Amino acid sequence: MTGTKETEAQVAELRRLQNENWPAGMTREVRYRLGRKPVAHYLRHEAQSRPGAVMIRFYGRSLSWAEIDDLSDRFAALLQRYGVGVGDRVGLMMGNCPQYVICFLGIMKLGAVLSPVNPMFKGDELTYQLTDGGVEILVAQDDLIPLVTSVQGETSLRVVLATGLGEMAGDAVSDAAGPDMAPAPGTERLMEVLQDTAPFAGTDFDDLDAPAALNYTGGTTGLPKGCVHTQGDMIYTLAAYCTVAMPEVGPSDGIVSFIPMFWIAGEDLGLLMPVYTGASLCLMTRWNAEDWMTAVSNLGGTVSVLPVDCAVEIMTHPDLGEYDLSGLKFVGAMSLINKLTVDYRAQWRDLIGTTLVEASYGMTESHTLDTFTVGMQDDDYDLEQNPVFIGFPVPGTDIIIRDFDTGALKPIGAHGEICIRSPSILKSYWNKPGVTAQALRDGWLHTGDIGMLNGKGQVHYLGRNKEMLKVRGMAVFPAEIEMALGRHNAVLGSAVIGRADDIRGEVPVAFVRLDPALASAWDAEALTNWCKEKMAGYKVPEIRLIDAFPMTTTGKIRKVDLAAML
Repeated sequence: MTGTKETEAQVAELRRLQNENWPAGMTREVRYRLGRKPVAHYLRHEAQSRPGAVMIRFYGRSLSWAEIDDLSDRFAALLQRYGVGVGDRVGLMMGNCPQYVICFLGIMKLGAVLSPVNPMFKGDELTYQLTDGGVEILVAQDDLIPLVTSVQGETSLRVVLATGLGEMAGDAVSDAAGPDMAPAPGTERLMEVLQDTAPFAGTDFDDLDAPAALNYTGGTTGLPKGCVHTQGDMIYTLAAYCTVAMPEVGPSDGIVSFIPMFWIAGEDLGLLMPVYTGASLCLMTRWNAEDWMTAVSNLGGTVSVLPVDCAVEIMTHPDLGEYDLSGLKFVGAMSLINKLTVDYRAQWRDLIGTTLVEASYGMTESHTLDTFTVGMQDDDYDLEQNPVFIGFPVPGTDIIIRDFDTGALKPIGAHGEICIRSPSILKSYWNKPGVTAQALRDGWLHTGDIGMLNGKGQVHYLGRNKEMLKVRGMAVFPAEIEMALGRHNAVLGSAVIGRADDIRGEVPVAFVRLDPALASAWDAEALTNWCKEKMAGYKVPEIRLIDAFPMTTTGKIRKVDLAAML
């Protein structure tokens, strides 16, 4: 492995290049709005300085900063009553609702450790995470209580609290919150218990470096792993990203979010960002175009992050003209199935007036939001780069490229493993010292992602190492082909995998979903010919048309299922 001296020399050179090419007028220093302080400090600041101001809007009901502060105090006290102390794990298994925010903040105040649980889990998945994390207290939504109780005897659970997604909703114009289920027999109701619990009388936990959350990975390689993160990780992530991507967002703004909070991205963007910035949160349980446009038009929404597919749905919505979306300040786009393109950006700008910006690169291990592309949209510079452009590292974060096998430092312009050093990388994998030692080396997180750095110190993402193909000895990156296909106006999404070939070694195969309105004009042969005009011959994929993609519970395409279809 390359020595520390050589590594630091390259880091210094990259910082010099980044300084020279940094977007004009943008600081390179992390700026904490209220200082590097725990999450509860930010909540209490708003609750004390403007107690009646709205913190959460949820389907016709508004909850103030003071109310959320009080209810999270009560949850912290309730946990104490159940014998929970610093470092003990508390699970939350529910979709987006105010109760998730209340419980999250109560856990942070007490110094316990949050364990977000995917509400789409089945029995074995739930049993594994509860057992691996040693979770003793779980708050779950009503319809999941039968599943929880069916596995409880195989886990360390001793207390289960029930709540309904719509329990804190008002007179909603949408049924997205869903009906509440009948109370589970023998299970205490969260909100009823909180009303009978005196507020937390202790001192807010203030150790920024102690474990605060076990955010589990998606488990695409082996069993999911619990990433140990701290409150310091949380505050740094938001401070660094907001400093460069949305420096003007503050208490006068409204954040509209439907990204599930049990995902690290949803935790960052839909929970921590409102607390950190002081902005109100218009919370949605799931995506609904009309609800999103209503939140922006009527409820003061100014900031949102959404998949490109959702942006396309808004732009093509027949009732778009009935909503005033001019108040939007920042709209981040996530290129998941559908990719952000120059055409989509131009269409959004013409219809909405703002500029769609690729949100960020990151992973659960790094608390995500590790890069930004804001300030790099002139002449669509960011979208014209190839392969996938993910911008500069946020302030305080360094990214280098190493050889996967030897760990040797790669020169600028060469591809290899993306390695990240930042204050927010995981402190360890929970109870997995061997895996931790492999991922964390000399202060750098080895991501398993392929990337490169260009001559400006900007980062390009090429995919997961296990996905890279070798075609006639040449490297082919699925992400590059997927990005190219995303520029075709009839392609709604694509996923590229490899097929073994005796002559070429591997052949790229692209599973493509077409826009039904345009599908009649394009078949596999026509798309193949289009690819031949857009990319080198060895990269041209075999085309397989597909009506829908198999998806993971975390919203990613299950490429292993696509491989089984070959």
